[in-house]
Amino acid sequence: MSTACLAMPLPTMNQVARPESDDVELVRRAAAGEMRAFEALYRRHAGRVHGAVWRLSGMNEARAEELTQEAFVRAWQKLDSFRFESAFTTWLHRLAVNVALMELRSRDPEDTVEDGVLEAASEPVRPFCAGERGDLERAVAALPPRARAVLVLHDIEGWKHEEIGRELGMAVGSSKAQLHRARGLLKRALGETDD
Repeated sequence: MSTACLAMPLPTMNQVARPESDDVELVRRAAAGEMRAFEALYRRHAGRVHGAVWRLSGMNEARAEELTQEAFVRAWQKLDSFRFESAFTTWLHRLAVNVALMELRSRDPEDTVEDGVLEAASEPVRPFCAGERGDLERAVAALPPRARAVLVLHDIEGWKHEEIGRELGMAVGSSKAQLHRARGLLKRALGETDD
């Protein structure tokens, strides 16, 4: 595959994907080898893919761009395996998240955390107002990689703990514990105190 379409700048996060019915025809044409159809799919979906891998990479822009490109290369390579049983955007998004998770798994495992620390971090976190978004993004980026991955997948991407456990190779209880840990660390990082 030529990487010409992958050298294009990423679309802005505000771009909205076209209706899925438009994707079906583009996927068929791209699977038949039509590069322009794949470029159109890239333009439509790169923003959402980038957003997901950006969060999973700890808001590391350079790494997120690399992971986005890698996800689209894999999508091109696997396009013939897309069976139209789900929306293309769902298939692509899942593929991109898996690319980011594979990168996370390749890192050294982080230190284990004692149960007491996880329990102390399990208090629910209040919602954030728009003015706190930058602080929140920095705090999420600073989380340990596995805790950040669980938080992003569960709270932002809407995955269930069973799915997260399968993808990250951890027990469901560990996924729940990592989520509580991440929420507690966020609470402390943002200077919240217990009432």
